[in-house]
Amino acid sequence: MIELTTSRLRLRDYVPADEEAYYQLKSCPKTMYYLQDIMLHSREEAREDFAQVLADAKRPDRTFYFLRAELQENGCQVGSIGYTVQDRTPVGKLVHAGYFYLSEFWGRGYGTEALAELLRFAFREDGVYRFSTGCLAENVGSRRVMEKCGLIREAEKPGWQWHDGQMKTRLEYRLLRREYEECDGAVG
Repeated sequence: MIELTTSRLRLRDYVPADEEAYYQLKSCPKTMYYLQDIMLHSREEAREDFAQVLADAKRPDRTFYFLRAELQENGCQVGSIGYTVQDRTPVGKLVHAGYFYLSEFWGRGYGTEALAELLRFAFREDGVYRFSTGCLAENVGSRRVMEKCGLIREAEKPGWQWHDGQMKTRLEYRLLRREYEECDGAVG
C-alpha cells in the first residue's frame, strides 16, 4: 500500500471505506469541470470505477497509481492525484498524470505540494522515466502547479480538445528522470 506524506498532506491508496468520498469527489461538477470524461454520473458507475481502483492497486503489474489526497491533521479528503502507466520500457515507466481537488481547497498550495511529492515517489521509488501531463490552456491554476513543480511545457495544441461546446487549446508538459535529478526535485 502506498502512503506518502508532505508537511500538510497524506497521499495514500484508496481503501474500501473511501467509496462514498470517492463518489462525492468524482461526481462534483465544479471539481470535475476540466475532467468531464472521467466524471462519475451515478452511484452504480462509481461502484464499478472504485472496484477497479481497489483491484488494480493489488496487482503486481499495477498501472493505476491514483491516490487519495487528505489533510494529515484530520483525514479530510482534499482530492485525488496520481498517474497511469502507459508503457514499461528498459529505462523505466512512461506515465501520464492527473489531479483534481475539491474547490474549497483550491489556491492553498495543496496541488503543488501533492504533485511535488508524487514526482519524488515516481522518480525515486517507482522507476518512472518520463512523467507527462497536461491541461487546457485556460486552466491557469493547473498550469501554475505544473510549472512550480518544474515540469516543462513541450507542446501547445490549438483547437485540440472539445470542451464545453467548443474546441480549446491543450498544453502538454513533461519531466524526464534526468531533468528531475538535475533540479534535485526542487519546487520553484
